[in-house]
Amino acid sequence: MDMVREEPEKAGQATRRSFLKGAAALAVSAPLRRAEAAKRRATDLSTFAYVGTYSSPEGPVGSGSNGKGIYLFEVNPSDGSLEGGEVFPNAMNPSWLALNPGRTRLYCVNETHHYKGQASGSVSAYAIDRTTGRLKLLNTVSSQGSGPAYMSIHPSGRYALVANYAGGTVAVIALRPNGELGEATFVHHDRGAVGTTRATSGPPGSFAISGHHSPHAHMVHSDPSGRYVLSTDLGMDKIFVWRFDGAKGTLTLHQSVSLPGGDGPRHFAFHPNRRWMYSGQEESSTLTFFEYDGAAGKLTQRGATSALPKGFCGTNFVSEVRVSTDGQFVYVGNRLQDAITCFSIAADGSPRYVGETWTRGDYPRSFNFDPTSRFVYSCNQRADAVTVFDVNHRTGELTFTGKYVPVGTPACIVFLPAWNDSAS
Repeated sequence: MDMVREEPEKAGQATRRSFLKGAAALAVSAPLRRAEAAKRRATDLSTFAYVGTYSSPEGPVGSGSNGKGIYLFEVNPSDGSLEGGEVFPNAMNPSWLALNPGRTRLYCVNETHHYKGQASGSVSAYAIDRTTGRLKLLNTVSSQGSGPAYMSIHPSGRYALVANYAGGTVAVIALRPNGELGEATFVHHDRGAVGTTRATSGPPGSFAISGHHSPHAHMVHSDPSGRYVLSTDLGMDKIFVWRFDGAKGTLTLHQSVSLPGGDGPRHFAFHPNRRWMYSGQEESSTLTFFEYDGAAGKLTQRGATSALPKGFCGTNFVSEVRVSTDGQFVYVGNRLQDAITCFSIAADGSPRYVGETWTRGDYPRSFNFDPTSRFVYSCNQRADAVTVFDVNHRTGELTFTGKYVPVGTPACIVFLPAWNDSAS
């Protein structure tokens, strides 16, 4: 074969051709490099868990006070164990935690009865270091009522919603652009008749008496659309639906739903389809199923069932209610029975009892899924430990992993995912 020798390129031609080749290669490789960088960043970032605790004797009767503040852990994705345990001191019972939609701020209630000489608890805002998970206190303000037990952030990210249990008030507090808590834009005092001392629907032999001497706001949370806000009052045995004014940060009563006297609605959870809602009653240990019309902001009760195993007798207090992210199951926490009950969700939304899992600890005040929904974490308040369970997504069954995490009087756990678009 004859070899053909090409003429050498002129300097200008070579430079231009090299530039065009390099630009083409860059255009092809840039998206790949960005994807690889994102993948590396997602791998490098950790999923963090924050545990709120009872840290002061000035809390609910019998709550204990072995915690030291808010605990920070890193989640081991292979087995769900919580590693680390750095404490951010807070001696005011940071018993409920909430993240803002952008996952850049953590908020907590401080469940006490006195703040700056007033008969009120308080709420605090923290900035989150996204790399380390560490917290920096931004500010603390009045919760506008005694004994705040629940806090959520409106989907707009502009307001905090607070339920003050002991004070019987619901408050809306503005959030400043930097994440600090601002002024209260709305405060409502629940007023009206309270329910019976004993729960109408309680199990035989129950002495579950906790809050029917006065109104007790227990939970306040937006519906999925953000157009309406729902709150429970345990003492009044009512669930309220409020129309939310996003410009003013105010609530206008839209609907009031009554439950059986003495049953005590505590926490609720929406189904992913936004059309069903499940409410746990603290003193009757029941789970009530509602259909929800999001356009009209209307709840319609469809049925109730015991959150306890068949034949149970005695005293129990329902704590948490969670719906699985796939919408197949709803879970209810039981204190004194010390188990998490699983219900499958039928095609019409009604819950069907599956079984329960012992939490391996005393008084599970709350529980939560990790961001992958692979694990469930139970905050066993009187056992001073968080326990970890595997989730069977086919059957709903929870299986203990053997992992215990020592935390003094744990009350609540929330997770900061390893990766989300808002953190990029």
